[in-house]
This record gives sequence, C-alpha cells and structure tokens, in this order.
Amino acid sequence: QVQLVESGGGLVQAGGSLRLSCAASGRTFNSNAMAWFRQAPGKEREFVAKISAYGGVTYYADSVKGRFTVSRDNAKNTVYLQMNSLKPEDTAVYYCAAAQTLYGGIQDREYDYWGQGTQVTVSS
Repeated sequence: QVQLVESGGGLVQAGGSLRLSCAASGRTFNSNAMAWFRQAPGKEREFVAKISAYGGVTYYADSVKGRFTVSRDNAKNTVYLQMNSLKPEDTAVYYCAAAQTLYGGIQDREYDYWGQGTQVTVSS
C-alpha cells in the first residue's frame, strides 16, 4: 500500500505560480512511477504530467508543456509539480497518483494509489 497526501494548492492570479507537493508513505516509493492528474468542475479527470520511478523520464500533457515541471525526491518520498504561468483554465482539483510500475502511463486506470486532491484556483 502507498498513501499519498497532496499539499500546496490555493488561489493565485493568472500568470502566477504554485508548487504542489505529494508526500508518500507505505511501501517503497522509488519503485513507483508517479503522475499528476486534474479534474475541473463538470469535466473528466485528465492527465497532467508523469515521472518515472527513478526520475529520469518525464512526460507532459500538451496543455501544460513548457509551463509545468514534475520532479521527485526519493530520499523524501515526495513528488512535486511546479506550475508557472498559470491560466484560469488550469483551475481544478489536482491529484497525485502512484503506479506499481517504473514508468506508468497517461491513463488514470494505470495508477493504483491516489491522494485526496488539492484545489488550485486561478483567477483572471
């Protein structure tokens, strides 16, 4: 089992930045690919970014590429999402997820453990 707890969400103006954190506990963290997903009101949950178990491979949704950066610190059992140049359309609940594989995918069904989510609101 892996327990995930997100933090760092909040209200920010368009063009601003936030850094989300996801602290993991439980089984070995550095054998899990990690990802961030988000869900806006009335929309389906969508993939945002992922990072491989050892941190060497990252992948982003086109909508956030160049603005968001995913990283991890396996010594701290934590994964981060640095979000810059935020837009109102980035407003959503952001979830971190862990897969029982080294690289993960971009479908939510590929992830086995989920956090409770953290709200990000970007005002125009």
